[in-house]
This record gives sequence, structure tokens and C-alpha cells, in this order.
Amino acid sequence: MRTALFRSLAALVAVGGAALAPAAAVAAPTPSPGATPVNRAGTSFLTATPISAGQPVRVDASIGDHLYWAFSATAGQVHEITATVTFPKGRSGASTWTVDVFDGLRRRQACTAGAQTPTVDAKASSVTLGCTLREVRSWAEPWSADPLPGSYVIRLSVTDLPEPDLGAPVDVDLLVAEVADRGASADDGELAAPLVPNTKAGTVLNAVPVAEPEADDADSLTGWLPDLGSRWVWTGVGGVLAAVAGVFGFAVTRRPRRR
Repeated sequence: MRTALFRSLAALVAVGGAALAPAAAVAAPTPSPGATPVNRAGTSFLTATPISAGQPVRVDASIGDHLYWAFSATAGQVHEITATVTFPKGRSGASTWTVDVFDGLRRRQACTAGAQTPTVDAKASSVTLGCTLREVRSWAEPWSADPLPGSYVIRLSVTDLPEPDLGAPVDVDLLVAEVADRGASADDGELAAPLVPNTKAGTVLNAVPVAEPEADDADSLTGWLPDLGSRWVWTGVGGVLAAVAGVFGFAVTRRPRRR
């Protein structure tokens, strides 16, 4: 009896493991077939390297660098970001890494799942980071931080590490996977324009600025005079009226001369 029961339990465990194994394989994000790998990263929001969902990223960097990538998202999509940092041997201590995601207005977006800020010891050869974003909405209130259609910027950096480990070479693998696409939800609204960061904030002037010419002597003589305003106009008018009133009063009140 016990033998038959143990065999039944073993069979159920085997069937459950066989059923869970394909599910775990499907859940793991994989690059899109034929996607061109990206081997560079930006160093700021304005120089973030554009990538697309399913496009693998592999770059050589140094510990302490801030790496930036940008991707586009539309309403109804849910994206999952996974990153793996491979360390060299001989690190001196533990380190803490973080992956942050910002929208087109540079508002930090919350992660619903994934190891966003893991800490690894000195013996670890790599660290895996992850962040699953919320579903992108078709519209939202101006005061809210809900994800909206537009560009999103990923920043990968280290927040805490021993100083001797700064500058050590690392290998970074990153992938943005689209785990769901429900289309534009019925929110009775639509965003007027996607939130895209301004990458052309200004131009750099290389020419030497020309000094302004000095003012003429005539302008310098009149420079001490105050600007004519309403106060000076009414003061002048009041003075004239006071003088006229004085002359008129003197003429009325003076005594006639006797011969």
C-alpha cells in the first residue's frame, strides 16, 4: 500500500516538473530572431543609445560608469528589462547595482517585479538585475506618474562599492522584452503627443563673442538723467499749477498803490 502511494506521488511530482519546465523556459525573455545586437551605450539622458524590444545589448564597460539606453513604448504594452553584469576576478568587496527606468519627462518609473537593486559579494562572478514596468496607459492625469506612450530611458549603474574596484572592466548584457501587448485600453482618453525627451536643447557657440561698442559722449551726458515716467510728469504739472495759483493769489490779494 505504501509502495503504491509513494509511486503515485513520484509520478505526480514528475508530471508537475515536466509541466513547469516548459513554462519556465517560455517565461525567460529571449532576443528576437534576426535582431541586430547593440554594442554601445550612452553616458547621459541626451546621448542614450536607442534600442528596440527584443534587441540584445552587449557592451564592455568599467565599474562606475553610468550606461543609458532608450526604447519606445505604446499604449497597452508591458516591458521586462533584464541585465547581467559579469565581473573580473579579484574584486575587493561587495557592490550594489541598480537599474532605473525614466519616461520622456524624466520621471522615475516603478518596477512591479525583478531584482532592481541587488547586492553581490566579492566572490560573485556576475549579478543579474531585472525590472518589469507597469502597463503603458493611453492617457493619465498631469499630476500622476503613470507610464504613457513615448520614449523610456534605462540607466544601469553601481551605487555602492569599494573604491579600489572603480574602473575595473565588466561585461554588460541587457535585453528589453515585450511580455504583453493589450493594445490601447478604453480609458476614454488619448495622449496628444508621445513623451519624447528633447535631445536638441541648444547649440554650442565656438566663435569668440564680440564686445559691444562703447557709448558716445552725448549718451554719457544724458545717462544721469532719470527716465521720464508718470511720476515725473505729474510732478511737473503740479509745479506749474502751483506757480499759476501763486501768481493768481498774489494778484488778487495785493493792495493797490496810493498816489
